[in-house]
Amino acid sequence: MNDNHTQRIPTRQGLLAISPILVFLLFYLAISIIIGDFYKMPIAVALLIGSAWAVVILRDKKLSERVEIFSHDAGSSNVMYMIWIFILAGAFAAVAREIGAVEATVHMALRILPVEMLIPGLFAAACFISLAIGTSVGTVVALTPFAVELAQSESGNVPFFVAVVLGGAFFGDNLSFISDTTIAATRTQGCQMRDKFRVNMWIALPAAILSLSLYIILGVQLPDMADISECNPLLIIPYLLIIILALVGLNVTVVLAIGIVAAIIMGLVTGFDIISLFGFMGSGIDSVGQLIIITLLAAGMLGLIRHAGGINYLLQVLTHRIRGPRGAQGAIALAVGIVNLCTANNTVAIITVGSVSSTLSRRFGVDPRKAASILDTASCIVQSLIPYGAQTLLATSLAGISPIAPWPYLYYPWALSAMLLISIIFRIPRLR
Repeated sequence: MNDNHTQRIPTRQGLLAISPILVFLLFYLAISIIIGDFYKMPIAVALLIGSAWAVVILRDKKLSERVEIFSHDAGSSNVMYMIWIFILAGAFAAVAREIGAVEATVHMALRILPVEMLIPGLFAAACFISLAIGTSVGTVVALTPFAVELAQSESGNVPFFVAVVLGGAFFGDNLSFISDTTIAATRTQGCQMRDKFRVNMWIALPAAILSLSLYIILGVQLPDMADISECNPLLIIPYLLIIILALVGLNVTVVLAIGIVAAIIMGLVTGFDIISLFGFMGSGIDSVGQLIIITLLAAGMLGLIRHAGGINYLLQVLTHRIRGPRGAQGAIALAVGIVNLCTANNTVAIITVGSVSSTLSRRFGVDPRKAASILDTASCIVQSLIPYGAQTLLATSLAGISPIAPWPYLYYPWALSAMLLISIIFRIPRLR
């Protein structure tokens, strides 16, 4: 990789070098707008087209050499490590879900707070579950039916209750050790997950506390919880192990492996046979197949772009008016936010911008922990606010409401936006 930023890249050359990204966004965005559905056009296909174009424009190399560059970057150690974690996370999430751990966690979380605090309890449950299982989509699936039922039993505002779940779901998506956004952000910036978590908490926790306080003020009486069936509280053990062991500092692959073993043991104890549990693991691994393909295609395409000078050109444009760490952090947040707005996928946005962010950080003295935190937080903010994001589409579909309906009530994403801006302006936290 050429890291020489002193030689100015001509605009025509730079635009050609980054054109694969533009081709990718054009195909994905234009087709999605034309058909009116941002999930009909597969991201993997758009990335494949962009990757093919990246191979075509790199004319100073033989075809075999271009393919070699693509394959080398797609199969780099960082990318492969990320993929192994995706596989383990998919297996763990599927086993834990199928043995009833999600349902047990939902009920446990909803019973922890006093029964009169429905809205704060729902938000806290969404935060805890998403932090434990590492996926906002899984949290939405688990909690939205409860939220709708509780809202209807109280003659409440269904979009408001759905927005509460969405806000809490993105709290964990942003922070969880097994979230694909956390994995992508930390691997692209070269920092440890636990260190990114500690920095990220300075941004996410105040936003969550502010949102929770608002929900307490707006709180209403819980309906009678007696009709909620009892669940085995021991089923929560795999999730607790994941959080505790990750906070202790164990390697994430070890943490996930222990979580899988714990989930299998709990499944055997509760009556599942080992073949069924292995089947759940297989389904979970299959479920991350698309994410793995997207990761490989994005990494390979970016390798070709980097080789053609595209990354240096982007840095040249982004750093034109940057004068210090604050400007660099703002540029990182802006870049990942724009890409996320176009792709409606925060993991893809982080992977796409990751290498640019890493180089900006080195050049302007931004701590990798803060850069990873900004990447993850800014992408989650945009993903939670766009009505065509997967999480919003899923939640509103389950609730039978318009995708735009929860938007006025998404208090947590706006609080998180404010905290991110404050953290950049005042350089919070101070890192050594």
